[in-house]
Amino acid sequence: MLEYKLLINGTWADSSTNDTFDDINPATLEKLATLQVASSDDVDRAVKSAWDAFTTWSETPPPKRAQVLFKAARILEERKEELATLLTQEMGKVISEARGDIQEAIDITLYAAGEGRRMFGETTTSELKNKFCMTILRPIGVIGMITPWNFPMAIPAWKVMPALVAGNTVVMKPASDTPLLTIKMVEVLMEAGLPPGVINLVFGPGGTVGSAIVHHPDIRAISFTGSLETGKWIMSECGKVMKRVSMELGGKNPIIVMDDADIDSAVDGVIWGAFGTTGQRCTAASRVIVHEKVKAAFTDKLLARTRTLKLGDGLLPETDVGPVINLSQLDKIEKYTRIGQDEGAVLLTGGNVVKPGLAGYFFEPTIFTDVDQDMRIAQEEIFGPVVALITVSGLEEAIEVANNTVYGLSSSIYTKDITSAFRAIEKIDAGITYINSSTIGAEVHLPFGGVKGTGNGFREAGTDAVKEFTEVKAVYFDYSGKLQKAQID
Repeated sequence: MLEYKLLINGTWADSSTNDTFDDINPATLEKLATLQVASSDDVDRAVKSAWDAFTTWSETPPPKRAQVLFKAARILEERKEELATLLTQEMGKVISEARGDIQEAIDITLYAAGEGRRMFGETTTSELKNKFCMTILRPIGVIGMITPWNFPMAIPAWKVMPALVAGNTVVMKPASDTPLLTIKMVEVLMEAGLPPGVINLVFGPGGTVGSAIVHHPDIRAISFTGSLETGKWIMSECGKVMKRVSMELGGKNPIIVMDDADIDSAVDGVIWGAFGTTGQRCTAASRVIVHEKVKAAFTDKLLARTRTLKLGDGLLPETDVGPVINLSQLDKIEKYTRIGQDEGAVLLTGGNVVKPGLAGYFFEPTIFTDVDQDMRIAQEEIFGPVVALITVSGLEEAIEVANNTVYGLSSSIYTKDITSAFRAIEKIDAGITYINSSTIGAEVHLPFGGVKGTGNGFREAGTDAVKEFTEVKAVYFDYSGKLQKAQID
């Protein structure tokens, strides 16, 4: 059984506390590792280490920084199966999805490395003679990163790789439920040549360690993925000192199934969107808005498919749905199931905690029908294998229902009508819209993020990846030999 210390200045260092916590396999409840809990003094040490490393790293040419990432991507590829197995043990998702999590980390690492030769600014004409104008991208400094447990390697990689290639250094607190994959990612980066201190890892609760990162005066920006309520608190605290914040928060993502949809394809999309990763995705399809003309046929097929899903340890090849992450989340999902019943929604299947021959945290794939769009199960993020069916009479009503939420991350419409598709693209309030596909499956060369309560304007991955972790500087060269005054007659 391993005990992990804190990573500060490239060395595994003892915490100044005597506290530890255990990393638990949610399918078997077996202990995977013990980790030391950081204090605010430890966060101070990590921040100092990051600043000590910043000058050398930021002055390293971006293509040279990118070489570290290219090498790291090759190492990740070589160890993909080993890392995927550990990911399933630590987080619970089925092994095929765990491989996808690792592949996403590989993909964003390669993409960010490519940005080492594309740190583009702009050139433009001046309104004055003998004057040249351009912009350049500059690193921000030390970035504080707080990451969730549901994509324990992909999401840290989304943040870390663009930040590194842009020349920043990092202090990161991974989720306490899944720290091992982040540790493995950072070990790979160090093996690939990342200098000591460029990334520092601290572990422990959000209320203490996360708070210390948010409030640290020498951390210039925060990148956070997590709940809306925590995001609001971080925004409020950082706003007091004008600290830069980028957010990726929750979702209550709709799939619209129109009367001309391919029903079998729509059912496939809902099964994958609602029950993949046991519904523990910010992009999960938690609301299905189905046209009344196809409601019966769609529901029958969805119900039949759902009842065939097998729960169990994600390492077993026959498993379709793994455990939820911990007991607290299991209790939350069960509570929302009772709330849905109390609100008058009809429970078609599921709704129970189960023990499929294992000791872990398992909940049945659950479907509610006759859901009113204002019910709590249609408004609040459950983060579990629970889907609400809402019936509508046409496209405009479907779009209205889709937009009736505080969130705006992902969305989907199944239709054969191109007019309906483009109407949905135009009118749905979301950062992502899929046509004839589920609400998940982001590709790293496109921007990822949402609107309204889902985010605060930044996007991860894609062409915006580096923008999240850089400042734009405007530069003017005046070679006229005299003082020129723009806008002055």
